[in-house]
Amino acid sequence: MRVPDVGLSAAPDPDVLEWAARERRLLLTHDFDTLIGYAWDRVRAGLPMPGVVAVRQGLATARVIEEIELIAGASAEGEWDNRVLFVTLGQE
Repeated sequence: MRVPDVGLSAAPDPDVLEWAARERRLLLTHDFDTLIGYAWDRVRAGLPMPGVVAVRQGLATARVIEEIELIAGASAEGEWDNRVLFVTLGQE
């Protein structure tokens, strides 16, 4: 599911994170500049934050999907709560 698909394409990062927390959705982002900081703000404030996976742009989509599927398959419910995971695959 993409942010525009749920009507949040113009929403500020804190609103997107609030939606993800409410829906218990792990959030995948390319935004290393602001969203990650807001995610940590939620953690420090004691607000629910089901996790953020940060992937830099320019990586092959198929490879990123494979890695995310591996991570999801090896993870337990709630394991990524209050965490930010940086996916650092080599350039394709």
